[in-house]
Amino acid sequence: MRAVLHSERARLTALYGSLLVLAGGGLIALINVLLRGGLYTRISGAVTTAVPGTAFERAAVEGHPLKAVPAQRLPPGAATPTQEQLRTWAATRNLSTAVEAATLHELLVVSLIALAVFAVPSIWLAWWMAGRVLRPVGVITETARRLSGENLHERIGLKAPPGELKRLADTFDGMLDRMESLVGAQRRFAANAAHELRTPLAVQRAAAEIGLAGDPPPEKVARIRSKLIGVAESSEHLVESLLLLAVSEEGLETTAAVDLVALAEAELSEAGLAGDRGAGPTVVRSLEPLGVVGDRALLGHLVRNLLANAVRHNRPGGRISVKTSADGALTVSNTGPVIEPADVPRLLEPFRRRAERQHTAGEGAGLGLSIVASIARAHGAKLVVRANRGQGGGLTVRVRFPVTPAPHRTVSPQES
Repeated sequence: MRAVLHSERARLTALYGSLLVLAGGGLIALINVLLRGGLYTRISGAVTTAVPGTAFERAAVEGHPLKAVPAQRLPPGAATPTQEQLRTWAATRNLSTAVEAATLHELLVVSLIALAVFAVPSIWLAWWMAGRVLRPVGVITETARRLSGENLHERIGLKAPPGELKRLADTFDGMLDRMESLVGAQRRFAANAAHELRTPLAVQRAAAEIGLAGDPPPEKVARIRSKLIGVAESSEHLVESLLLLAVSEEGLETTAAVDLVALAEAELSEAGLAGDRGAGPTVVRSLEPLGVVGDRALLGHLVRNLLANAVRHNRPGGRISVKTSADGALTVSNTGPVIEPADVPRLLEPFRRRAERQHTAGEGAGLGLSIVASIARAHGAKLVVRANRGQGGGLTVRVRFPVTPAPHRTVSPQES
């Protein structure tokens, strides 16, 4: 009971009920004031006076009908009223005053009784109205109370006219959509990370238990050793990628002006894409001056992952295009397998690949584009990924940074 009295519905009921009772009381007070001002005049004008006192008394005793006439004013210029007229006027005044007092008293009593009776349905109506107003809030509260990781699919779906509470319910539903998506992505990330980390451990265990069982020859030990080192390097690369993903999700601690053109050239050279490559993909560069503000190390990882992804998922005799523009965009495009546009958003999630993992050398852990997306978000950049149409296939990844002044530098487009 105490909780009900301290609820918002009780407060709204008290507010609405008080307003209704005050409105009723104000209406009664106004009626009494207006009626008090003209009641005496109306009564005195309607009261009838009898014949002179003696005739009145005689008629009352004898039971004869009285001949009454309305009270009248003396005409202008008339003589001084007689004693009979004065007595008649006094009787009329006394009667009018008595009728006025009785009428006002009765009106006041009836009004107070009516106000008391009116207050009861007013409080009930206020309670009902407060419940109707707060019903969507109650639905939102109950839905939020029931929510857990197992039923994030529930929605309020409030059926109501447009208004503040409707917008609140729709906003809550939108928040649940985002929460469900984030929780699902987190679960997939945890499951995929556990799988990716478990696979090299299983390979190492099998190599140690089977490959080194008994007294293997030195050649076999060397092969097992090389295999274990490769698996360890793969696991180390996976852990480093996970750490980089975590660091980029935390945001930027320090920022500085970075020449993205120089950074792209350095990463191209580091990846062996700056010179002639007879067997590798053809690299087309179109680098206009582009300066951004951010973390140089993270931006280096962004460019490196884009180039590594373009090389790893290319085809023999394919092509890679690296472009920067003065409007703040870095674009890396490559040929490769044909990808369905509906599958592109999946590639931005951690451990998501176009095809099932084959556990071959240089395959990668499926974190490249997710790291690129995380670094782009940390720098306030907009990431757009689209599948290339035509037989060339592949992806085009564009990262548009906030524009900042950059060093004046021009590099002519060339093929290498």
